[in-house]
Amino acid sequence: MTVFTEQGGALERRTPHEVLVVEPWGPHSVRVRARPVRDLDGTVAGRSLDGSTVTHADAVTHADPGTVIGGIDETLPGALDIPAPGPPAEVTVREDGTARLVNGRLTVEAGEDGKLRFLHSATGRELLADKRPYTWYPEPRAYAPLGDGTYRIEQSFEAYDGERIHGLGQHLHGRLDQKGLVIDLVQGNTIAAIPFLHSSRGYGLLWNNPAMGRVELGGDTTRWVADPARQIDYWVTAGDTPADIMASYADATGHAPLLPEWAAGFWQSKLRYRTQDELLAVAREYKERGLPLAAIVCDFFHWTRMGDWDFDPADWPDPDAMVKELDSLGVKLAVSVWPTVEPGSHNYEALHAAGHLVRDSQGGLLTFPWPARGHGADHQPMAYLDATDPGARRHLWEQLREHYLSLGVAAFWLDACEPDLPPELAARAVYAAGPGTQVGNLYGTLHARGVAEGLREAGQDRPLSLVRSAWAGSQRYGSALWSGDIRPTFESLAQQVRAGLNVAMSGIPWWNTDIGGFGGGDPTDPAYREVLVRWFQYGTFSPIMRLHGDREPNHPTFSADMSGGPNEVWSYGPEAYPILTEHLRLRERLRPYLLELSEAAHRTGAPVMRPLFFGFPDDDRAWAVDDEFLLGPDVLVAPVTEAGVRSRAVHLPAGASWTDTATGELHEGGTTLDLAAPLERIPVLVREGAAVRAAFTGPVS
Repeated sequence: MTVFTEQGGALERRTPHEVLVVEPWGPHSVRVRARPVRDLDGTVAGRSLDGSTVTHADAVTHADPGTVIGGIDETLPGALDIPAPGPPAEVTVREDGTARLVNGRLTVEAGEDGKLRFLHSATGRELLADKRPYTWYPEPRAYAPLGDGTYRIEQSFEAYDGERIHGLGQHLHGRLDQKGLVIDLVQGNTIAAIPFLHSSRGYGLLWNNPAMGRVELGGDTTRWVADPARQIDYWVTAGDTPADIMASYADATGHAPLLPEWAAGFWQSKLRYRTQDELLAVAREYKERGLPLAAIVCDFFHWTRMGDWDFDPADWPDPDAMVKELDSLGVKLAVSVWPTVEPGSHNYEALHAAGHLVRDSQGGLLTFPWPARGHGADHQPMAYLDATDPGARRHLWEQLREHYLSLGVAAFWLDACEPDLPPELAARAVYAAGPGTQVGNLYGTLHARGVAEGLREAGQDRPLSLVRSAWAGSQRYGSALWSGDIRPTFESLAQQVRAGLNVAMSGIPWWNTDIGGFGGGDPTDPAYREVLVRWFQYGTFSPIMRLHGDREPNHPTFSADMSGGPNEVWSYGPEAYPILTEHLRLRERLRPYLLELSEAAHRTGAPVMRPLFFGFPDDDRAWAVDDEFLLGPDVLVAPVTEAGVRSRAVHLPAGASWTDTATGELHEGGTTLDLAAPLERIPVLVREGAAVRAAFTGPVS
């Protein structure tokens, strides 16, 4: 009979097919790892997806250097480093082959057959349980050997009626509750695959595997799939509230640094300011109009060649003077950084010689065509910095330090950091950390890590990078995720509301969108002006407020000299202008509150933008509301995401009273009201007695 044994406070089970380890990993949490057994002769014993026993003559020379023969591999990349300290777990091993591990709120019951059940310790209620994927399959974990030391891995769990699933990063399916969906775990423009989910049943689960795959949130089964992986690795935590779960997740994967104070203000951006004079003229105009401006963004192709990571001297002749003038205006400069490296750029040869560029599994370097100066629409093949290589990250940081930080620029826009590749090329990538299919989801996180570590070495204790890709643990590196190149429509705005809330429940406190959408939008079109106004109102209450887009008239080609139409607050006509400027001033008054939320996010992992259920889990109706949100504990925001709408239903969570900032009326929670939403404002309410009420004293309210 196969039995569990206790090994250093953990449970271990070995069979001819598999080794399984369940260990405490922080208070109220456990980490589960399992892998097929590899015998000393190199033969892999496992089970195919139809349940039959298989062996595969898998040469050990094909495996990664860290492969452990017959045991758990401790060297594989992931988001879990050292578990947070806590009291020891209670471990019981029984003679009948079963076992039990109790760690605070979480209890694991392990069956003789290796099936695990995760229970709420105080009540015994089942939170989650393993499930056999097929009728005749004896175990919930399936491994199909791929012939190279890896497996197609499946982990199946029971599904539960009424369960709501949140998190899993950023996806534009327009849903907050993702039950019933299949979520691909692959990075892409507008998609940030973060494999952590929050369940309404009172648990959180991190799939600690950066491989390409998916999670199937079916009505009968929840199944996690890694297409190529070496072992199963996941982490489960139990919480009595969503706040408990998110706090444990932050303890396990890292806490976000404090937000730089300036970053709580308004960011101005467009595709793109082509010259130093053009950018400075915009900053000066904001100040001449008396409008708040915290940051202005210098977008791509401010360099001569991709991979120079430096200002082009023709268009930006005196960046030192530019930064000093911006500083005198109280404006920070953020600069775009791409991971693409053009042959002939300042850094190409050195990076190539050192092996710091991404390789192609079919031979040579992995390349993709991008715009280059002097080539118009004839895009040129370019390589990619290998951000999984510590040496490559260090090389990049030295360039950023020399060419930007030395001038006083400490805010970096890490664009296209998935990296931006077609799926078929992403699957061919070979990184220092391993094949792209196995580790590619880590790229954006490690890219941000290199910048954060450099900034901290330079004395910047609040690193912040605007990023388009994130994975589990990205928050610890000051990653401010934005939703990518989204459409400039009301439908897109509605998608952002849900996407941002799921990002919040994925452990990323700093999130934002291109206000107005990215690809298009005519500033002279009344219909688009309404989109822009409503989006700007939503952005006022977003964790980061940033106006950006490629407005009409668009440049006819995607080229190094491209630029879009005007995109400043005075670009949208006389009706929109006073609305936008009043919201700018409201954002300025909210900055102290946002910095309080930064402290809370840093300490506790609490998101800045929150679903209603986060603050009011005992209100059943709050779990179903997906078109409102809380900004911190005290501000309730109801965006308008349809054309022509001038009122909307607003649910007020039970357990508090709420003051309408427009009328001053006090309403009891637990009710749904129809509130006015003229073009000048959206419904915003403040919890009774909250100090932030004082921010709503201007004309907006």
